[in-house]
Amino acid sequence: QVQLVESGGGLVQAEGSLRLSCAASGRTFSSYGMGWFRQAPGKEREFVAAISWNGGSTYYADSVKGRFTISRDNAKNTVYLQMTSLKPEDTAVYYCAAHRTEYYPSSPYNVKFPGEYGYWGQGTQVTVSS
Repeated sequence: QVQLVESGGGLVQAEGSLRLSCAASGRTFSSYGMGWFRQAPGKEREFVAAISWNGGSTYYADSVKGRFTISRDNAKNTVYLQMTSLKPEDTAVYYCAAHRTEYYPSSPYNVKFPGEYGYWGQGTQVTVSS
């Protein structure tokens, strides 16, 4: 089992920045690929960013590319999402997730699907005001 707890959400003005953190506990964090998803009211959960288990590959949704950065610190069992140039349309609950299996073979295709993740955090609210 992998337990995930997100933090760092809040209210920010447009063009502002926030850094989300996701602290992991349980099984070996360093062997799991990680992802961030978000869900706005009335919309489906959508992929935001992902990082491979070894940190060598990162993936981003087109809507956040160039503005968001995903990273991981295996010594702290934490994955981060640095968000800059925030827009009102970024308003959502942000969820951290870990892949279903260790050493998951991440690809630009498979990281986008929620079903490829087996562990989820409770979410943290991000609200961007105009």
